[in-house]
Amino acid sequence: MSENNENWLEVSDESGIEIEDIVRFDHDNKSYCVYKLEDGYYATDGLCTHEAVHLEDGLVIDDEIECPMHQGIFKIKTGEAISPPACVDLKTYPVKVDNGKIFIKILSK
Repeated sequence: MSENNENWLEVSDESGIEIEDIVRFDHDNKSYCVYKLEDGYYATDGLCTHEAVHLEDGLVIDDEIECPMHQGIFKIKTGEAISPPACVDLKTYPVKVDNGKIFIKILSK
């Protein structure tokens, strides 16, 4: 038995998800966002680190997500906060696609 306690959670079916789309996923009282970019899927926390607004309603341009409330911008691939008022990075999560299903790995401590 592996000590690496993998916790892959199914988020969505990948059909119908276009580039620059966002899929919200809620699990254990926490929100996540999965993004489809030109080179694949990425996942971050689903709430802006500035005012806890859901990023699912934000605007994705290239590899950045803009918060719908105060227009803070984050790099999707790294979670880096790159435009005020956002100054705390988003957490990112591994993503995989298996048999047309999107999964994210929630790392437990």
